[in-house]
Amino acid sequence: MSLRQRLAALVPLILAATMAQAGRLADLQIVDRESGATLQQYPHRGDYYVAGAPGHRYAVRIVNRSNERVLAVLSVDGVNAISGQTAATEQTGYVLDPYESTEIAGWRKNMNEIAAFEFTTLSDSYAAQTGRPGNVGVIGLAVFRERAPKPIYRNKVDKVGQAAEGEAKRAPEMPAAAAAPAPTGAARDAMARRESPPVQESLGTGHGDREYSNATYTSFRRASRSPSEITTVRYDSYRNLVAMGVIPRNRPQPDRPNPFPGEFTPDPPSR
Repeated sequence: MSLRQRLAALVPLILAATMAQAGRLADLQIVDRESGATLQQYPHRGDYYVAGAPGHRYAVRIVNRSNERVLAVLSVDGVNAISGQTAATEQTGYVLDPYESTEIAGWRKNMNEIAAFEFTTLSDSYAAQTGRPGNVGVIGLAVFRERAPKPIYRNKVDKVGQAAEGEAKRAPEMPAAAAAPAPTGAARDAMARRESPPVQESLGTGHGDREYSNATYTSFRRASRSPSEITTVRYDSYRNLVAMGVIPRNRPQPDRPNPFPGEFTPDPPSR
């Protein structure tokens, strides 16, 4: 990856990233790494869907649209992409500088490696393999603004500095509020799956090959306990999204006479 990555943790030193669906603070896009194409997002009942190709590696592109640093907590199939924990908004995430973007291409294994995200069957997904199949098929981004630093007056530098240090030790960052329930549209789609199963097994995200991806630590203090924005993109195979009605079926066009099928007048066939 050409840009630096920083990871934001829950302690005073926090994990961050460099490289970003359309939100007010941050865009969330899915990139097929085999073709290099940004996958089209299909709106359906209040949600957005992309069609993944089984076996293809992919990346989550995050773009900070604001003029301030933000913390982006990334969840893939209900699992935190950095820590591997069952995802919650108060967990570690990626920090982006103003207008910065990054492509998160895998599960972080250490400060120098990731295991590639790849579209695979639900049963072979990392979440299912670790006993957490309930949220496979959704990618989420919880975005936090940064808390503005307190003003420091020249005649109170030592006192304010000591007080700030003591406050940081006594009051670690508060957990964020729980994420909102899934939209009603998603619930209807889940019911539709049970009543009319997809034509093939649903997609999930596998734990792919190890790849080099450098990261460093940085500090970040959240401006609020709750995220300023939560964005989600759901995914499945193209065939399943067509079967679910997310992608319209191609209707065959009836044959219609063409008034200009050729260019010049040919000779009639000889008798």
